[in-house]
Amino acid sequence: MFADELKTLRRLGVRHVLLQVLNFVSVLASGLMIWKGLGLATNTESPIVVVLSGSMEPAFYRGDLLFLTNPPDQRYQTGDITVYKVPGADIPIVHRVLETHDFTSSKKGAVAAAPLVQKQLLLTKGDNNHIDDIELYQGLEWLERKHIVGKVRGFLPYVGYVTIAMVRRVLQHLLLRASGAGDWALILYGCQNDFPQLKYALLGGLGLLALIQRE
Repeated sequence: MFADELKTLRRLGVRHVLLQVLNFVSVLASGLMIWKGLGLATNTESPIVVVLSGSMEPAFYRGDLLFLTNPPDQRYQTGDITVYKVPGADIPIVHRVLETHDFTSSKKGAVAAAPLVQKQLLLTKGDNNHIDDIELYQGLEWLERKHIVGKVRGFLPYVGYVTIAMVRRVLQHLLLRASGAGDWALILYGCQNDFPQLKYALLGGLGLLALIQRE
């Protein structure tokens, strides 16, 4: 199904293909270095995230771009808007802290402690949801600090729609060329957030498209 692309690669020649590969790797490496640098500076694995649902309306809307930090020496407070990710869930969730409890370990169990202790239990809820997030915790009763990706420090409204639209366009392009079934592109776009591996397939598709460009 990629016969045309393979013919184009043969026609361009090995030298041109290698040059395109080096350019693609260079761009990819630069982006990765910038992303890792931001992660180190903000102490979070995902310093920038896109809102994918309406659970935090009217504070944030789908497509808003959020900027996160996760300072290790600061406690989370009731009312903070956090991004968390629990084991077994692939997609981080942006919700507000509803309750906080500080604890320290003892031989008899957990007891209340000063704000600077390491362990903190959190309960969250979406502003636009009627109930808290316990059902989203995959069997956990509380969130712990290790589940928190970061705290929202700022946002750009609707800027994330650009990435959502790009993913949708690439999916449509790849699937139209592969099978001619445009409707499947829309179906897969709706499922992309449930299957993060699709992101890597998209990167591979973008790389292939970059290789076969003449300019």
